Amino acid sequence: STDSVERLTERVEEMKSQNSEKLRNEYERLVDGLRDALAAREEDLILANPILPDKVLHEAIPGNIRKAEHFVRFLKRFIEYLKARMRVMHVVAETTPSFLQHIKEITYIERKPLRFCAERLASLVRTLEITDLEEYGALAKVAAFATLCATYDTGFMVLFEPYESDHSTVPNPVLHLACLDAAIAIKPVFQRFHTVIITSGTLSPMEMYPKMLNFVPVVQESLTMTLARQCFAPLVVTRGSDQVTMSSKFEVRNDPAVVRNYGNLLIEMSRTVPDGIVAFFPSYLYMESIVAMWNENGVLKDVWKHKLIFVETPDAAETSVALQNYRTACNNGRGAVLLSVARGK
Repeated sequence: STDSVERLTERVEEMKSQNSEKLRNEYERLVDGLRDALAAREEDLILANPILPDKVLHEAIPGNIRKAEHFVRFLKRFIEYLKARMRVMHVVAETTPSFLQHIKEITYIERKPLRFCAERLASLVRTLEITDLEEYGALAKVAAFATLCATYDTGFMVLFEPYESDHSTVPNPVLHLACLDAAIAIKPVFQRFHTVIITSGTLSPMEMYPKMLNFVPVVQESLTMTLARQCFAPLVVTRGSDQVTMSSKFEVRNDPAVVRNYGNLLIEMSRTVPDGIVAFFPSYLYMESIVAMWNENGVLKDVWKHKLIFVETPDAAETSVALQNYRTACNNGRGAVLLSVARGK
């Protein structure tokens, strides 16, 4: 974000020297408030964003961030504050009001200009006619973070962590904004659409979710699944053929013996089960590491003798093609194995 704000400074200076009229026109629009954003919501052009409530869009942008150069300097101060706060040696968690109070004490930044950061940045990007938005992605996240913290007193928690993961030994601080209230995220959907249908196989108990999402359901129904034939045989495999304990616990799931036994189980299943097999992994990263290990020790080669192998990826288009080919292989008798992620695509 530091590099992004420096590039933004250069673009503002360039615009001031070449076409300062555009910046003056933007300033005048901001005096009148965010009418364009409000009109877009009312005309259904965009899905209402929870970052700014509608009432805020009627307000004028605070004077200290209306001018482009003032806003850029404002962002620099805020980013420097965040960089200083992230120099922590232990996890720090605080509410958004506490976070804002600390900002005010250290940098004298008020709450109101922070609330308008996201929309102000979007306006400036349009005025400067910036097309390569990826270069400013980190800065946009910082602006959205500032706006969310300044907009909501409850429902969010700010977290500073010194390490990227529990097993890291080299400090690499991470800043999280955790949303603790799902009703904030779903509210724009309820406001825009007349009818909303929420379905899932795991919405239980059903009475809890309307309270969590803050809505009153018109129809609430639980449908039982019926099967014409007994086609499920739940089995729990606890040991491999070498009597080594098989477990997906984080502590042992990368153990070569465990990985080998899961691979042997897949080979045996692919040899005896007709048509298709779906194997689930807890994450894409873990699936990639296991597939690589299976490739090295020959498991995939043995599975390939009995069935084709398809792998789900984070890319929706690739996964759709893999799923279609998996179905084709099952239907024509060749058989296939689909390696996928639980709660993935």
